[in-house]
Amino acid sequence: MTPAELRQRIRTGEHSGTTSGLAPGFVQCNLVILPARAAQDFHEFCRLNPRPCPLIAVGEPGDPALPALGDIDLRYDLPGYRVFRQGVVTDDVAEISALWRNDLVSFALGCSFSFEEALLDDGLEVRNISEGVNVPMYRTNIDCSPAGPFAGKLVVSMRPFPIDQVERVVAICSRFPQVHGAPIHVGDAHEIGIHDLQEPDFGDAVTINPCEVPLFWACGVTPQLALEAARLPLAITHRPGCMLVTDITNASLAVR
Repeated sequence: MTPAELRQRIRTGEHSGTTSGLAPGFVQCNLVILPARAAQDFHEFCRLNPRPCPLIAVGEPGDPALPALGDIDLRYDLPGYRVFRQGVVTDDVAEISALWRNDLVSFALGCSFSFEEALLDDGLEVRNISEGVNVPMYRTNIDCSPAGPFAGKLVVSMRPFPIDQVERVVAICSRFPQVHGAPIHVGDAHEIGIHDLQEPDFGDAVTINPCEVPLFWACGVTPQLALEAARLPLAITHRPGCMLVTDITNASLAVR
């Protein structure tokens, strides 16, 4: 499917699951929507924490479109949304038209699903795709740099690879800094505060074979922890793994 075809299937309710591996070749984005009065502080939070929060686009107040990314209506075009009130997730919904307000500002952030394609193109197995599950994601003990009311721990996504492939993986992902770039940690999960890789905080566990090591990337779910700390009256994000699929190509974000 093209991105437009996939977004249409999402709008009509024909697709409601993860977007990993779908619309190959095109950038997928994490989404954060919050009141305009908090937008400047959140923009600064992204500037200070570019690895988990790489900005792709910012919307105008009250506008559910992001024309730079395609013919998009943010009220309907993601398979699932999480609604935060006072920092607590109160709802998980399929669309947000009833919640939309004239003061809401949208932030589209780069997503690791983009570099997954580059790994696959190089002949590497991406375990969450081969097993047909959402990528596992974990809270860490690493602090983000705070901005205004936004603060919290870094969230990482994990993919295991054989030891002899680690250098290839790092080299490939380093070409995509706008979609989280290279891993931030390789190896012992306990060093970054993760105690059980089979119990992710978000997403699904994947198989880790004896000859493999876990690689950890900064993850776009990190802003959801920052929203818990900010305790805004209203904020909206994507459901983990259910991304905004754009018309921008992954190749256009690659650097040499």
